[in-house]
Amino acid sequence: MWETEDLEASARRKVMWLIGIVAAAAIGFGLRYWYVSQHRPAPPPPAVPATPPPASAEPQVANPIPAENVAAAALPALNDSDPLVRDSIAGVLGRGPIERFLVPQNIVRHIVATVDNLPRKKVAVELRPVRPTPGTTAIATQGDIVTLSDANFERYTPLVKAVQGTDVKALSLVYRRLYPLFQQSFEDLGYPGKYFNDRVVEVIDHLLQAPEVQAPIPLVQPRVMYQYADADLEGRSAGQKLLIRMGPANARAIKAKLREFRAEIVKK
Repeated sequence: MWETEDLEASARRKVMWLIGIVAAAAIGFGLRYWYVSQHRPAPPPPAVPATPPPASAEPQVANPIPAENVAAAALPALNDSDPLVRDSIAGVLGRGPIERFLVPQNIVRHIVATVDNLPRKKVAVELRPVRPTPGTTAIATQGDIVTLSDANFERYTPLVKAVQGTDVKALSLVYRRLYPLFQQSFEDLGYPGKYFNDRVVEVIDHLLQAPEVQAPIPLVQPRVMYQYADADLEGRSAGQKLLIRMGPANARAIKAKLREFRAEIVKK
């Protein structure tokens, strides 16, 4: 019996030792966890994303109109600007050419719309600022071959002569003085934040790339209207095809004036 009691007491002592070891380990682990947590370096503050600069409401301008050349006098509203614009252009070209060639209504809007459309496939006839060229397309035939006649080039001669006689410096001053009207019309056309003078320069550069095609220029007539037989010519823009239709001599004269005008409206 004593032996049994000694065995039980020994077992109890082992259990107590085991419990003590476990408790000591738990306390040690807890103290270590507390120490590490108290001495752990603070985490760095969260990164704050950089605030992007506010977007500018001003258009990105490549070819600004010099401010010193813009008249300080107030301009009329765009819808009331025809008399001023007509008189201003007449002061450069003369009354005769203005009455002969210029469509007197919605002058600024028609100029802006036509300039914007010249590099495209079509220019709406009703939006052109210049009256239609008199007559119809003049052709020459030799057997089954149809070409653009020299007589067709002569249809454009009066307009080209008026352009050749233009004082480009004076015209550019008129353009600069009236520029706010052109800019407003361009934005109304669907280009907010865009700069009309940049578009003018872009269109001039496009027109200057029109090829100089020597006569005779072959034509075809798949439907009612004549087309250029050369697919490359027919695929060109309305503005370039117009220069080709004028004939090489007239096209050279127009291009020369376009270069002069470009030089006046591009920042030196």
